Amino acid sequence: MNTFLIIVNIAILLALIVGLYMMQKKHVKFSKRVFTGLGLGILFGLVLNLVYGTTDEVTSGTIDWFNIVGSGYVKLLQMVVMPLVFISIVGAFTKVSLSKNLGKISIYGIGILLVTTGIAAAIGIAATLGFGLDGIELQAGDAENAQNEALVERVATVESMTIPQQVLSFIPNNPFADLAGTRSTSTIAVVIFAAFIGIAFLGIKRKQPEHAELFAKIVDSLYAITMRIVSLVLRLTPYGVLALMTKMVATSDFDAIVNLGKFVVASYVALIAMFIVHLIMISLAKLSPATYLKKGLPALSFAFTSRSSAGTLPLNIKTQTDGFGVSQAVANFVGPFSLTIGQNGCAGIYPAMLAVMVAPAAGINPLDPGFIFTLILVVIISSFGVAGVGGGATFASLIVLSVLNLPVAIVGLLISVEPLIDMGRTALNVSGSMTSGILTGKITGEFDQKVYNEKAGLDEVVEA
Repeated sequence: MNTFLIIVNIAILLALIVGLYMMQKKHVKFSKRVFTGLGLGILFGLVLNLVYGTTDEVTSGTIDWFNIVGSGYVKLLQMVVMPLVFISIVGAFTKVSLSKNLGKISIYGIGILLVTTGIAAAIGIAATLGFGLDGIELQAGDAENAQNEALVERVATVESMTIPQQVLSFIPNNPFADLAGTRSTSTIAVVIFAAFIGIAFLGIKRKQPEHAELFAKIVDSLYAITMRIVSLVLRLTPYGVLALMTKMVATSDFDAIVNLGKFVVASYVALIAMFIVHLIMISLAKLSPATYLKKGLPALSFAFTSRSSAGTLPLNIKTQTDGFGVSQAVANFVGPFSLTIGQNGCAGIYPAMLAVMVAPAAGINPLDPGFIFTLILVVIISSFGVAGVGGGATFASLIVLSVLNLPVAIVGLLISVEPLIDMGRTALNVSGSMTSGILTGKITGEFDQKVYNEKAGLDEVVEA
């Protein structure tokens, strides 16, 4: 009987996929198909949750098959992430205009990411205090206890590493291993390795311009091929979003969400407040926030459903260049760096909220200005090297809590609502990256405002 029900569920998913494909054949816009997949996923997931529950064999068996579409899509994007990070950074250095603006782009791009992370931490602190959240009130169930046991080894690893040791972990000693993603800091290691190649290119360009020209052509060709692969994968976005959203809703523990509802609400209030800050920053740059929302929503929607900043990188860069008019030099620099530096949601808001919640248990007054200033500073510094994949917020929180000598058990106590909150955090990470790219491009002159104001967006680009 279970097998029959699973087959029925698979048939329904296939029917929905066919429906999305028919929309594509009728030339319905890409963004509309993405949101249709999102809505259908929510409804289908809710039906599965209400009919079978989260732990039933039918649900687990169904989701196992659905993962071929959802997780398969994410894997395809992750497949291209490391090559894209590497070729994007190297390609940024081969752009003639970048060699003149390299210092400015580096300072403003990374600086905006760090400043916005500090603002995000302050907003997280304010939301926690405003909602009166207290870590002592949380109680651990079986899932939470299991998570805390799993965190013991990870905590030991984090606590045993000094700040200099953490900095050393960013430096690549085997770039080929890092390209394979063998370490949690592999992404930033690849960025550093690619930057060295770029700097070497600039030196060769001055002394042996003919070799530099040949290398630049090779890099441009590789970049074009990589972005073509990205376009091919992005066409699958509506189907991937459908399966991912169905899985998320079907497996969500609504009882746990209700029990921790206050924390969930406070988290999303903070996330929305920080997103509004991004829109204000866009407005101060004399650009339309409405245009930013319209063109950025496909990337933000995928980040929301996939919970992977790294997986969203291809769509992030394509949105910046083809949707917003940010130069390839800036987008290729800021995009990859944002995976490991200054993630507003995972490395900013979340660790700050947890630190304030457990501060009273450690005998610290969370309203003390000294504690707040120290917390914000630690959050900014700790945002370096946070992996842009699921679990990055946990790692960032462990670092912040360990540095401040605060209890880390609270990280495991929130495991039941972690996926729900992580969706919003990831979307905010990507929004912070795109905001930094736009502002850096505007400041350095690496920005085409005509492209930003054009009605055409990613719909035409993805279908090209």
